[in-house]
Amino acid sequence: MSHQLTLRNLLILQAQTQTEEMMGGNPVIGLLGGGQLGRMLCEAANPLGIDVAILDEKNAPAKQAHNTNRHVTGSFKDAARIRELASRSDYLSVEIEHVDTEVLEEIERDGVEVELDDGTVAIHRPPIHPSWRTLRLVQDKYLQKEHFRSDGGIPIAEQMAIASGDETLDSLKEAAEKYGYPFMLKARKGSYDGRGNFKVSSEDDLVPAVTALGNLPLYAEKWAPFVKELAVMVIRTEDDHGNLTGCVPYPAVETIHEDSICTKTFLPPREVPDEVCEKARKLACKVISTLWGRGVFAVEMFLLDDDSLMVNEVAPRPHNSGHYTIEAVPYMSQYKAQIHAVLDLPVPENLIPRVPASIMLNILGGATPTSHHELTRRARRTFDKDMDVHLHLYGKESKPGRKIGHITINGYSSIEELEKKAAPFIELVDRIRQERIDGATEQLRPKEEPSTNDETMIEREPAAKAIFDSHNAQLPETQDTAVETNGTSEETENGFGAEPDKPLVLVTMGSDSDLPVLKAGLDILKEFGVPYALDITSAHRTPKYMMRVADEAAGKGIKVIIAAAGGAAHLPGMLSSETPLPVIGVPVKATHLDGMDSLLSIVQMPRGVPTATVGINNSTNAALLAIRILGAFVHEYQAAMKKYQLEMEEAVIEKGTKLRTGGDVAYLAGMKPKA
Repeated sequence: MSHQLTLRNLLILQAQTQTEEMMGGNPVIGLLGGGQLGRMLCEAANPLGIDVAILDEKNAPAKQAHNTNRHVTGSFKDAARIRELASRSDYLSVEIEHVDTEVLEEIERDGVEVELDDGTVAIHRPPIHPSWRTLRLVQDKYLQKEHFRSDGGIPIAEQMAIASGDETLDSLKEAAEKYGYPFMLKARKGSYDGRGNFKVSSEDDLVPAVTALGNLPLYAEKWAPFVKELAVMVIRTEDDHGNLTGCVPYPAVETIHEDSICTKTFLPPREVPDEVCEKARKLACKVISTLWGRGVFAVEMFLLDDDSLMVNEVAPRPHNSGHYTIEAVPYMSQYKAQIHAVLDLPVPENLIPRVPASIMLNILGGATPTSHHELTRRARRTFDKDMDVHLHLYGKESKPGRKIGHITINGYSSIEELEKKAAPFIELVDRIRQERIDGATEQLRPKEEPSTNDETMIEREPAAKAIFDSHNAQLPETQDTAVETNGTSEETENGFGAEPDKPLVLVTMGSDSDLPVLKAGLDILKEFGVPYALDITSAHRTPKYMMRVADEAAGKGIKVIIAAAGGAAHLPGMLSSETPLPVIGVPVKATHLDGMDSLLSIVQMPRGVPTATVGINNSTNAALLAIRILGAFVHEYQAAMKKYQLEMEEAVIEKGTKLRTGGDVAYLAGMKPKA
């Protein structure tokens, strides 16, 4: 049966509520995102004869595992591409929650137009699972937890919203008074794998916290003194009218997070009583029962020292903590369960592992592209009568800290015995991590011509360190799904022929003391979803390294360079002399001349070495200009810029209306005093 005939059945017979009839027509699941989770979903779908249409960049990992002419190339944040995917699919689902829920709501309400075999146009409404309501809720972590607390009486950490703008610091002080130190400051949206989090340990951390995260919507959370982190995967089913029909939990697992990334999981959790594990499963089901739509959900929670549990957050999709199910629960892995749930096919009433113990180890990119090779070689060559080793590689280039695969080790004894047998693998994973940490520390130091009398090259100021930790942590690394770099995912069709998970903008500076000035520009790049890389390339202290960076940037996929410099401000011009890429200078107010020397130094480049510049300390405009340059070739960035300009216009019109109607006295009274 053709795809068009399948859609005709959907349209004429309303067969989206009749899954059994559709099974004969090879049902198509449209998936927003094609990273490693999508890849493993396709691997589960292939033997079932289920077609998966992927919306992502053309060489996404999921597309490597599933060949079909229904794939869509582009960004899963592009409304037009999402509608195109919907027109080719019988169902819609996601492998990443950071999607445009407005267009999904529109598709559910209004459908999409499709052309039938006879040339007529009809409206097609593919069911969306999980629901856009769930996706929209979990995108805001603060609202997500408020929902769990108010709708389900579910235990969460005490939290409060943090005011924005000039009120942020005062709001943080209020949180400190309310919760004491330490407490957690978290971004409400867009963060993952611990990114967007800042531990506020004392009053000295308040200003660095504002510097690092202050432009983002934030909330504060009382510190949870947990002893372990647990996770439970849950299959949620409902009928076609949205009525809950079941929540089936997998066993609880222990998760180990290092550097804000899950590195290991243990089934069953070590030294955790069975009754606590069962309590975790029941709590997970209670959490998921408050949401909407069918699918697999992950519930992450804290185990406190009194054996009580506290919910941390939910992922509405397959999850890192459920990778072990591929081999440990082979009859219904989390990926097969996602397919069954979305298509409303039967799922087991109980999910019992086929082995008593299982360990999952994430393979993260090390200090060099070959750092993981010894680990994968050992996985391929290890056979044991009491231990099975299963290697999964995602078909992705190795980069420091990036999730490029995982190893599942199943045992036929206790988790303690399996941990001993798996020790060589665990030791290798830990060694790769330590080498990566050592390499990252070394990378922040000048690689040539080291200076021993410049303290900024050796130790960063607290505010600068906070921003480095916040932003550099977000360089090419994956979420549990597609690669996500500062809010973008491996989906972007960037139009340049570069791999989308690579940075498009290089943001560099002569000294890390310039980083607080660049903070506003970095936030703009993140807001627009532009992947970027950060570096320190001093024109005077590390000239050879600076020249090498400039010379190699284009070959690494960089399209625009933003360079900040104070004082002599030679960096932007020197970079421009060594690269064919556009360079935007940001003059930094770093001297008693108020930055005019920096501005004039960048402006007065000789003919033949064009170097753009912006106002003093105005990294916002530098980022916006970089995005406009990218937008000349990438439709998504151009469309986002148009939206940004429209929002600015509307804000000015709103202010004008308020001033005209209320008068100057009332308007001035309502204005916030400038700091």
